[in-house]
Amino acid sequence: MNLREILNHKVSEALDSISGLTDCQALINHAKSPQFGHYQANGVMSLAKRLGRKPRELGEEVLQILDLGEIAEKVELAGPGFINIFISPDFLTDTLNKQDKSRLLPTTDSPQTIVIDYSSPNLAKEMHVGHLRGTIIGDAIARSFEWMGHKLIRQNHFGDWGTQFGMLITYMLELENPQTRLENLEIFYRDAKKRFDEDDDFAKRARDNVVKLQSGDSKCLQLWQQFIDVSVEHCQELYEKLHITLSKSDITPESYYNDKLASVISELEEKHLLEESEGAKCVFLDNFTNKDGDPLPAIVQKSDGAYLYATTDLAAIRYRCQELHADRVLYVVDARQSLHFQQVFGVARLSGFAGEDCSLEHLSYGTMMGKDGKPFKTRSGGTVKLIDLIEEGIERAYRVVQEKNPELDEDEKREVARAVGISAIKYADLSKNRNSDYVFDWDQMLAFDGNTAPYMLYAYARIKSIFRRAALDAEADYQLSINAPEERELALKLLQFAEVIDNLLLECYPNQLCLYLYELAGSFMSFYEACPVLKAEPQYKESRLGLCQLTALTLRQGLELLGIETLERM
Repeated sequence: MNLREILNHKVSEALDSISGLTDCQALINHAKSPQFGHYQANGVMSLAKRLGRKPRELGEEVLQILDLGEIAEKVELAGPGFINIFISPDFLTDTLNKQDKSRLLPTTDSPQTIVIDYSSPNLAKEMHVGHLRGTIIGDAIARSFEWMGHKLIRQNHFGDWGTQFGMLITYMLELENPQTRLENLEIFYRDAKKRFDEDDDFAKRARDNVVKLQSGDSKCLQLWQQFIDVSVEHCQELYEKLHITLSKSDITPESYYNDKLASVISELEEKHLLEESEGAKCVFLDNFTNKDGDPLPAIVQKSDGAYLYATTDLAAIRYRCQELHADRVLYVVDARQSLHFQQVFGVARLSGFAGEDCSLEHLSYGTMMGKDGKPFKTRSGGTVKLIDLIEEGIERAYRVVQEKNPELDEDEKREVARAVGISAIKYADLSKNRNSDYVFDWDQMLAFDGNTAPYMLYAYARIKSIFRRAALDAEADYQLSINAPEERELALKLLQFAEVIDNLLLECYPNQLCLYLYELAGSFMSFYEACPVLKAEPQYKESRLGLCQLTALTLRQGLELLGIETLERM
């Protein structure tokens, strides 16, 4: 139940009825202070301005016809025309008691086909920290759509094609035992690049091998496939470590579209969208200019006949919209690709590759920065491999666990450290607005206070320990009865989970879910300090256990949607 949407509908209806209009907006927000209730409707003032009436007077009329039934304990007018809504404790009690504890929220009534393109690293190198954000943000969004009952199609658009593979194939041909050398992709790529830069003959052979590869030469294709297989295994190992849901069946790489690129060009030509610019085939879109004000073309084929990323992306959009029948296509890609996607989406619309019934959305994200304010690097200035970051996170978490829980046996310490270390890396990223750059700080992300993974995992484990200490069944059907103010605030926060999930699916900002879970944990801590649970009087004990149970279930489900693994004890 999305309480905010219900209130929005009911207040908007009242505004429509008073005004005779059909498009009034209730503008429902969470109240900023308890004295203003739980929700506040701010739409009266904007409507009064449209009608040329006094807001307070209009607000009084709205209150006379507004029927919130059992939802509100009290509704009052404040200030120049704010409508303050106080939610009834009986409504909270009844609604939460009817909640399906196995799911918490029902699946959507209107399932859509959602295609989400995320992670999508180039296979020429090992994954590095630059791949982290897109991978974990995309996975959290994918999990959320899937959990709510949408048809979710993951697309891992691996970069497995291009000129760099000619260089790598040429280097493989020179080695006696390339398979052994391939075990360290980073070194292999670096050595091949060094040969390419320093040896003109090697560079010529590399370019020749690109042509052979693209022409379907069997030897080049065999070596290319060998390299791809090793690269994919590296990626899958990292996905498993990071608790990412991408599998090999989700791979639809650049090479998948190779035989579809010529038809992209021919379709654009048939629709008279192509123009030549310096020998290249381009589409000129309105409103795209360079810094000098000259038209900025979307280039789809170079003068030598080679295709570009834009061509492949257009083929992918055509496939996703016309063959996968997507309602929404989501691209979780670095913000630096913003212009590229604006142009590609524009061409896709103009050409009809994407119809008006298919939403194309670039879910951009910023850069992970070091404490020096520059993109995160090793101390020597090199790129940080993702596996090294994960291992360092686990080792740092182990030292924290060792300090805080020395009584745990070694296996438990290692298991807790693994979960905390990986969760800390992921949560630190997910809790930030994806559009923003953020500073990577080990001390902050491993802290047990603030909006961090250790704090969230501890909050969950602490609730589970309440049932464990008293040998109570954490799965029992506890009935709620809301009495104390802290119980009421916690119950309301639990009910707002639906609002957060609906908003996450609409806007695709996982940090909103992180903030909600952090606030929920805070509401629980306030409740737990004010309201005894195990030592409560009999008439209160069952209800308070029920609030503990629902909080744990909501925390676990929310963290699972973020790809964060919970611990029963810490």
